[in-house]
Amino acid sequence: MEPLTGPVPALPVRVFLLIQNRLLREALVRLFRRRTDLNVVGERSPSDISPLDLLESSCTVLVLDAFPPVGCLGFLEEKGTQAFLKTIFIGMEPDERQFMATVRFGAMGYLLKDASAADVVAAVRAVSRGEAICPPVLCPMLFRLAAQATLERPLDGPPGRPDLTLRQQQLVSLVAKGLTNKEIACHLNLSAFTVRNHIHRILKQVDAESRSEAVENIRSFGYSISS
Repeated sequence: MEPLTGPVPALPVRVFLLIQNRLLREALVRLFRRRTDLNVVGERSPSDISPLDLLESSCTVLVLDAFPPVGCLGFLEEKGTQAFLKTIFIGMEPDERQFMATVRFGAMGYLLKDASAADVVAAVRAVSRGEAICPPVLCPMLFRLAAQATLERPLDGPPGRPDLTLRQQQLVSLVAKGLTNKEIACHLNLSAFTVRNHIHRILKQVDAESRSEAVENIRSFGYSISS
């Protein structure tokens, strides 16, 4: 991995090291203390931490090498705390599930095990500025999630017109061609259960009692549905 680069913050970044591995924790303390722009305001093992420790440290960046036990961070685990406490996970695996778990936790940085000392320092500086750090190998997953969110987002339309997502419009087009739920599922790489749920919601949205009636109602609202 190439070292991350970026400007050095004007004020020292207040860093708290919540590191399970003692040797790593002590190495990071020595590393950060050699940087005048990084101020280690606390270092603990996740098994030896209380919410008060973090609160009193007034840290702005929290560095972890593993998920802390549930509840050990108290109110800091609530949504919205990222505004004043920015979190970085280091020494992680290139695993999509693990990565998404850290994102849901509120992490703004995710470094793999092969990250260098320079990478860690640069990541702390970048995250303190409000930037996000993600390994290139995991970036494609973020693009897929963004694309999926676009498909599921309702499109704007005139008053009274049902807001169908791009995915729902794809489904209706296939229904209009006479495809079964199973055939639609194979075509869109979805489960038959998901297709059935989509169609059920579409019927309710357009006040239709059958698939054919739904297609006609949707066409009447100006959607381009080919058969």
